[in-house]
Amino acid sequence: MKIYNTLSKHIEDVTSLYKDNKVGFYACGPTVYDYAHLGHFRRYLMDDVLRRVLKQKGFEVTYVMNITDVGHLVTDADTGEDKVEKAAREKKMTASELAKMYEADFWLQFDRLGIAKPNIVCRATEHITEQIEQIKQLEKKGFVYEIPGDGLYFDTSKDPSYGELAGLSEAQLRGGARVEVVKGKRQAADFALWKFSPANEQRQMEWDSPWGKGFPGWHIECSAMSTKYLGPQFDIHSGGIDHIPVHHTNEIAQAENATGRRPFVRYWVHHNFLRVEGQKMSKSLGNFLRLDDVLDREISPMSLRLLFYSAHYRDELNFTWDSLAAAQKGYEKLSRKCHQLSQTSEWETWEAVPLSETAPLEDEVKKLYDQFLNFLTDDLKVPQALAIMWKTLKLTNQPSALPALKSMLVLLGITVLSQK
Repeated sequence: MKIYNTLSKHIEDVTSLYKDNKVGFYACGPTVYDYAHLGHFRRYLMDDVLRRVLKQKGFEVTYVMNITDVGHLVTDADTGEDKVEKAAREKKMTASELAKMYEADFWLQFDRLGIAKPNIVCRATEHITEQIEQIKQLEKKGFVYEIPGDGLYFDTSKDPSYGELAGLSEAQLRGGARVEVVKGKRQAADFALWKFSPANEQRQMEWDSPWGKGFPGWHIECSAMSTKYLGPQFDIHSGGIDHIPVHHTNEIAQAENATGRRPFVRYWVHHNFLRVEGQKMSKSLGNFLRLDDVLDREISPMSLRLLFYSAHYRDELNFTWDSLAAAQKGYEKLSRKCHQLSQTSEWETWEAVPLSETAPLEDEVKKLYDQFLNFLTDDLKVPQALAIMWKTLKLTNQPSALPALKSMLVLLGITVLSQK
């Protein structure tokens, strides 16, 4: 299994930290102040494929995802309101009610898309103690300073490796390139670990701490929760490419300096953006698309999986309704052919287990199946693997084509339409 590692800037062989092939995999989850859009789910679909392929290669994967329900402010400069509290006020709900509503919708879309839920789901509000403890460790080691009336900040000048993940230059770290300059910071790159509650104002979400009442910064939650569940070092951490310059860079600084273990993560996996009709997705452009928008057009979520598989995870993908309609036609054809091959309408009920590497296959089928696996295990070359799947579908005269095809669909997370 090979994957591109953002930290090393190379495709690397994936190995486990442990002799029993256990793999720790942490994914940055949603900030639950709004509905997740299609761009988010493109990323989680590809994480799902990665998990499936790792399992096929014999790894036992512990998959952990956070839910950001506090601490994510409206700017990367640690200023402004908390996104969840702001949205809750606008909708006349409590922060807790709003977060639970959007999280429930998030998992509903996981089910619709056939994405396996994480082994562990951890919410920031339920791990305040762990976040405070990690800040204490950083404070003991001299990485923390206070801006009176504002909060505690991480001193990036104390970390000679800061910015390595993103390849940040000295000029970028000095100010203005990634985040706005905030009064009181020693360096522009310094970031909040703990924010104080405003004087004479009671927030919905605030906690007592050794430094005063307040709430954690956005980045500390992922460092504290990932190390709680996966240890001070683990194998894989995924996220969007927008996480690289700030969030993940800051996660590394916190975790490595708190635990004294380096590297914090061995393989950083980052997914590229989804564009809509050639434009960036945004509410102001009216192209903020959700899975519900797809379902409203009576298009299967599996068709969306097929469309997302048409581009490599590290490349941008341009979504158009025409391309999704074409994917729907392809999905309907796939379902028809599968049922013709199987002579049953019970395809979905078959045991969903990928083929053993020793499974008996005719030479032509084995060649295609090996190519399929080779593409998936070589940095998730899903578009090429998908092309092999379509070739296998044509081998109607080969008895082993059916189990091979079924295994391919399992690894891609595709279930076919019922023909009842």
